[in-house]
Amino acid sequence: MELIHGTAELRRKLNRPILTIGNFDGLHLGHQTILDTVTGRARALGGESVLYTFDPHPRKVLQPNRGPELLVDLDQKVELLAAAGLDVLIVEPFDLAFAKTPPQVFIHEYIHSRIAPREVYVGYDFHFGRDREGSMRLLTEMGPQLGFSVTIIPEVTIHGKDVNSTRIRELLRAGDVDEARQLLGRPFSIRGPVVQGDQRGRQLGFPTANLASENEIRPAAGVYACCLRMLDEGDPDEGTVLPAVANLGSRPTFNESAVSSVEAHAIDFQGDLYGRHVELSFIDRIRKERKFPGPDALREQIGRDVGEADNRLRAYFQAGNAVLKG
Repeated sequence: MELIHGTAELRRKLNRPILTIGNFDGLHLGHQTILDTVTGRARALGGESVLYTFDPHPRKVLQPNRGPELLVDLDQKVELLAAAGLDVLIVEPFDLAFAKTPPQVFIHEYIHSRIAPREVYVGYDFHFGRDREGSMRLLTEMGPQLGFSVTIIPEVTIHGKDVNSTRIRELLRAGDVDEARQLLGRPFSIRGPVVQGDQRGRQLGFPTANLASENEIRPAAGVYACCLRMLDEGDPDEGTVLPAVANLGSRPTFNESAVSSVEAHAIDFQGDLYGRHVELSFIDRIRKERKFPGPDALREQIGRDVGEADNRLRAYFQAGNAVLKG
């Protein structure tokens, strides 16, 4: 997949581009439906599938105190889009000056003149331009005048509700990683380096990898069945996936501070993960975080958690699931 940092950096004429536009935070099933359409049409026409997106997220620029907690960072988005078969990703730098672009100018200058798509596919809730003034009607009127068709992709629903990033965030805040996984089409995951902890897990007989999360959102406090994937070179090899049980929370048994931590115990793994860059994917929630009378009671519960996580992960993979779609 070719990554282009803004339409001003386009140095070649795209080949029969089939375009979609949007933030695509999370790359959930609704986004995947649009991408499948775009990549399929590009193959059928012998062209290139193109996503035109923005960074930072526009709401983080326009409403700094109310911007959404993103489900994926840019690196995750790039990896997921490449796995989905996208040919070209254009990431437009978004700032206050760009936000003032009138919708007619956005369509004519950025879409028509620079990208020159043959066909454009957007989601049902797509808006664009200054103050989100750009409507579906304007896009569908201007598109044919400029030589490209416009198709609106209807919403995808699960359990009678729309699949959208806001709903997924709500599920994660409630700890419902199972339903979030259904909407995403893959497990929700966070990434970051493994850093030095206080060794409490090791003292209890269950050494943990303390993850300094780089993501903006994480699931609610609790214990989860997870997969731990190596993202860099080392031992174990890059790409290795380890079954794990993870605790998210403030470790109330030891009267720790309110600062939330992410600790993952790799099941049946003996080794050192300090300094490794890893991805922790949440498969299922085992229980809420709670305070125990002391270390012995906590040790016994962790042993049960490890067994439960192992059983749930075996069932997950026996069902033919994968950690990373693609």
